[in-house]
Amino acid sequence: MAKSFDEGGDWGECSTRAVRPNLRMILCFDIGGSWIKSAVARSADQIEILAKSPTPADDFEAFADELKAMLDSLPEKPDCVAISMTGVVDPDTGIITCANIPCIDQRYLRADLEQRLGVPVLIANDADCFVLAEAGKGAGQGYRIVLGIILGSGVGGGLVVDGRLVNAAGGFAGEWGHGPAVAAFAGDPPIAIPAYSCTCGQKGCVNTIGGARGLERLHTHIHAEDMSSTGIVAAWQSGDGKAARTVEVYVDLISSPLALAINITGASIVPAGGGLANSRELLREIDQTVRRRILRRFDRPLVVKAGCEIEPGLIGAALMGLGRSRHG
Repeated sequence: MAKSFDEGGDWGECSTRAVRPNLRMILCFDIGGSWIKSAVARSADQIEILAKSPTPADDFEAFADELKAMLDSLPEKPDCVAISMTGVVDPDTGIITCANIPCIDQRYLRADLEQRLGVPVLIANDADCFVLAEAGKGAGQGYRIVLGIILGSGVGGGLVVDGRLVNAAGGFAGEWGHGPAVAAFAGDPPIAIPAYSCTCGQKGCVNTIGGARGLERLHTHIHAEDMSSTGIVAAWQSGDGKAARTVEVYVDLISSPLALAINITGASIVPAGGGLANSRELLREIDQTVRRRILRRFDRPLVVKAGCEIEPGLIGAALMGLGRSRHG
């Protein structure tokens, strides 16, 4: 059964504060390597969840047909199709790079889908849609510059300025997790940190140590023992000395690159999502350390838990599509 965000469902702490209604209809998709989720949005407060189906990762015809079938099932033609998905669109060429869905990798995906669906198509990276959701409906409401960060399996991010996604045409703005930025020594007393190889092809990226797999890697490096990220955080919160040392080194390593990203963007709020962000204690440690390392002084939390905990991809896609309807 379809469910709307305004029907009283459990959508985390994501606010449903009233905004100017938009009577047009946006068909939204959140597409990952395993699943395609869909919704219809008529306003920021009317987002109706529709269906979930497996992603045809190796067959583009089947992939496009899946989207077309959902569009054809609607009672009217949508104003546009807005897609949150894994992968990144090159803003200069329009070509998408998406390792998780081979059938769309290196395609002019927007043009291909517009031809097949017969309506305008908007595409944004899932991390970008996450921060767009946070800026419009979550912890970033009321702030001009919102830097959203993902502390999941790896590290991601996105940037919204004055309610608009900086990466509207694609690109990597807000991706603070990549580039050789990890310190060679961290912690007190300092410990040497290897420059681990990253999936992007570089070494020493925040992505290599900033996510759940990175936290586990650090624990193994420091203590020569394997432990899951959830186990490390739980042990740290229980007062375990080894886990505390791992978390201390982890926070030290990621806080400087994040502080630099905040200095460069001028962000005044940093909503955090992903598995590691579920620990409010860990976010508090990161926030306090980051605030000591930035130029601007805040007497309130800066790095905070995301407000839109459920379906941020669909919320972000909806806001992206509604923004197109308002601004063209």
